[in-house]
Amino acid sequence: MPSKIRISACALSLSLALCCTASHAEDVFIVGIATHLMNYETSPAKALQMVSDAGITAVKDDAYWSTAEWAANQLRIVAPWRTFLNTTKDKKLTTLTILDYSTQFHGNLKPRTPEVKTAYLKYVDYVTRQLPGKTDYWEIWNEWDLEGPKDPKLSADYATLVKEAVPLIRKNDPKAKILAGSVTPEGMNFGFADRLIDAGILDHIDGLSVHPYVHCAGRGQNTPEAWAKWVRDYVRHVNEKAGKEIPIYLTEVSWPSHTGNCGNTPETVASYIARTFFLARTIPSLRGMWWYDLVNDGQDKTDQEHNFGLLYPNLDPKPGYDVLKAVSPFVRDYTYDPGPSTLANDVYLLYFNKGSEHVVVGWADGRSQDKQVVGNAQLSGRLQLIDTAHPTKGQINTDTSWTCSAGQCAATVTLTGFPKIISLNAPNEMVKR
Repeated sequence: MPSKIRISACALSLSLALCCTASHAEDVFIVGIATHLMNYETSPAKALQMVSDAGITAVKDDAYWSTAEWAANQLRIVAPWRTFLNTTKDKKLTTLTILDYSTQFHGNLKPRTPEVKTAYLKYVDYVTRQLPGKTDYWEIWNEWDLEGPKDPKLSADYATLVKEAVPLIRKNDPKAKILAGSVTPEGMNFGFADRLIDAGILDHIDGLSVHPYVHCAGRGQNTPEAWAKWVRDYVRHVNEKAGKEIPIYLTEVSWPSHTGNCGNTPETVASYIARTFFLARTIPSLRGMWWYDLVNDGQDKTDQEHNFGLLYPNLDPKPGYDVLKAVSPFVRDYTYDPGPSTLANDVYLLYFNKGSEHVVVGWADGRSQDKQVVGNAQLSGRLQLIDTAHPTKGQINTDTSWTCSAGQCAATVTLTGFPKIISLNAPNEMVKR
């Protein structure tokens, strides 16, 4: 994961015009989380139960090459891998497993030379042959472009590696999907995926993975709203480059909650979680998003890498955990309706439907604002909503009442930086979670 992010000027100046194509109806949007649990002896059961309890549907972790190759040219599957993968299956979590990182037995080098690549492919063949049906997605390497996002030879070597690894995975685990890319922000800006597309890897894989971090992008560029403009532009670009719609998976997205440069308060990150997941649903081609990550990787409050988690190391939740739990059913199960939705520089009103159930998700980027919310149903009584600033309260009856005329009902809502999920259905009993 990169520490410095640069967003191109053209991406940031992209208009907020909505695309009319929603996510494919046959695809359920993946609400995912990176876990860092697969390589530890400690039981993952409690942490994965918290994942399931939050309505998260997918996890992502690493089957490290350095763990599998425990001695030179000697391969194994360690017990924690099987425990982790069996537990995710028991909890009906979709699993993405990365085949990544170097090993001391091959010079701690990327598999670019024939000798190192041969060893890596043996590892890929062995792991996928030993674990068929245990993971739903295999990903080939992680952030390959990080050391040289402008380097055509680095891109070409990765494309070659993908083309040689895919047949092994298809043979050993034919039901699993295969992702490649894990394109970093620098790779997005400097054409890494473009070169992969030119090399023809889309003919071999099931989707492109992208890591669009903006937490260090600078003032005004590091918000969920700026993020969405950039990602929307990038998705459009790669689809035009490919000449078709590419399934795109945002396999890492996050803001850290450390003190210091590029850091945010846990409360700010909580509001960003809700805004980012809802905005992701407005972007066609996105099949899912994995937040990075589940548990803080350390105790140092000033260390960025220690503070990306939804949970502290003792598994106590940060505010973002309860926010994600509140929004996940709507992100996962509802369909975005661009027609009545409003995306502006400071006010967002996004309409979502699930059969006969209808909600509008509203927030303000900046100062609080009073805005009118409109519903076509014959609403009456008090307006009901979930306020992600207080997610554990669940759906509440507000003091605001609907006013109806000529088949249309309206109510005024105070929008803040925490999205409100406003029910557009007939009144029912107040629900508390």
